[in-house]
This record gives sequence, C-alpha cells and structure tokens, in this order.
Amino acid sequence: MAGHSQFKNIMHRKGAQDARRARQFAKLIREITVSARTGLPEPGSNPRLRAAVAAAREANMPKDTVERAIKKAAGGTGGDDFAEVRYEGYGPAGIAVIVEALTDNRNRTASDMRATFSRHGGALGETNSVAFLFSRLGVVRYAANVASEDEMLEAAIEAGAENVESGAEGHEVTTSVENFFAVRDAMEARFGPPAEAKLDWRPSTTVVLDEERAAAVLKLLDALEEFDDVQNVYANYDIPETVLQKLSA
Repeated sequence: MAGHSQFKNIMHRKGAQDARRARQFAKLIREITVSARTGLPEPGSNPRLRAAVAAAREANMPKDTVERAIKKAAGGTGGDDFAEVRYEGYGPAGIAVIVEALTDNRNRTASDMRATFSRHGGALGETNSVAFLFSRLGVVRYAANVASEDEMLEAAIEAGAENVESGAEGHEVTTSVENFFAVRDAMEARFGPPAEAKLDWRPSTTVVLDEERAAAVLKLLDALEEFDDVQNVYANYDIPETVLQKLSA
C-alpha cells in the first residue's frame, strides 16, 4: 500500500462508521462552501464547485444537503470564512507529510497540527519543507466498466492528459495542474461524470515501512484525519503486502 489513499481500507473501528461519515460530510460541505464563494454558485460554471458536488455525490451525501450548502454560501450568510492552508512536516520513520486544510482559525489549526505531529513522533515544518518530495498533478478516475483500455487511452490523449493507467480496479488519468479542468471536462463529455476528479500530491520517492513503523505512521495519519479542518493528507510511505496483512489481522 503506497501513500495515504488506501489507508482507510485497513482501519476498521467498531462503532465509528457514523462518526466518520459525519466528519466526511462536514469536510465536503466546507469544500462546497469555499468553492461556491470563490466562484459562481453554479456547478456548471464553476469547475471547482462541480468537483466538490461530484465528491459529495460519490459519498452519498443527500442532494438537499448539497443544495443548502451552495445556497448558504451564495447568500454569504450563516457561515464562516474559511482559509485554505497547507501544512508540511515529517512523521515517524522520516516520512514526509502534506496536510491540506480549510480553517476559520489559523492559530487553532496550526496549534492542532503541531501538537499532533509531536505527539505521534513527528515534527511540523515550514511551508515547502517537504513539498519538493512530491509532484502536483490532476487525477481523473473512472470505473473499469466505463470504457476499454484503448478507448480511455484514446480519449485521454485527445484531451491532453499526460498518462493513463488501466486495470481491474479502474482507469486513472493524470494530467498537469494547468490542464486539469480541461482534461476532466473533456473526459466527462465523453464518459460521463468521473468517479473522482481532484488535484493530488504524488510522492517522488517512498519510504518502505516495517510493521512497527507502519503502525506508528498510520496512527499519525489517522489522528490528522480526525480534525474537521483537515481536508486531505498525503505521505510518501510504502507498506509491503505482508505487513499490511499483519496490521489488518
């Protein structure tokens, strides 16, 4: 398991599903709010809002909840002003971590991040202290049954994407940040709404973890995800399948 994207797949805590769902909805509503306020409150004319609404739909958020969030943001009342902040630091085993947050209180969130890194054997760094270990790119994902490998590759090339990886789990189209929205819109016009479309941080190199270090790293990442302010967490670790099986037991 490389990176943080599949981390939750092995974390099964009894009685925590509802709490996680509530946190996920809170994070999505924040993104919808910020997207609607930084552009037009209409998904068709606001690429970022369209992506946020698509993510909410993928998470099975009720349609009326999404619409209320957009209307609330468009009206400019009854909501907090969120700032986009990126935190960077190192965790156990020297892994590099990037945290993206939407916060209405920078001091509180920075304090929470610093304390969480420290408590779990890491240290919060300065901006750009670890970003050089990652590449910023756009990612568009589709289910495997949406198209054949050749059809997806042809469409991605025509759209101006940089790479396509297809397999049993689905298709992943990657593109530069500059071309992300154009590629996503072109793919959507041909195949319909993607399962996921977002800007991502991909590690250039990864740190292979043994069982002890993997457990420590996952505890840090899980703790960071607990905060409502935190939208995304990225890290440059790699957990071998044998270690994953032990952790999942």
